[in-house]
Amino acid sequence: MQNWLPQDLSKQLSTAPEAIQLLDVREPWEYRLVHLENSHLVPLSQLTYGLNNLNKALPVVVICHHGIRSAHACYLLERLGFQAINLTGGIDRWAREVDPSLPIY
Repeated sequence: MQNWLPQDLSKQLSTAPEAIQLLDVREPWEYRLVHLENSHLVPLSQLTYGLNNLNKALPVVVICHHGIRSAHACYLLERLGFQAINLTGGIDRWAREVDPSLPIY
């Protein structure tokens, strides 16, 4: 599993957003509070059922609140043949270091 800092993801999104896919594994209420544009929501508890919308040819950057659930999701995704990247610090760190206009919860 790779780990990216929010700054790594920000750079990727500004240079080649089509080269990755964003997977948010938080709960729907969390996603409604704050999420990254073009991220796909599949709660961790439903991940095995929501894989049909993911492309195995593209790396998957996995997002949660602080990076714990996304790390668990990355392990599962890798076992299933995906290239998974954990967003270190999750959406919380993204909001603090990249986009302070986003709400923190």
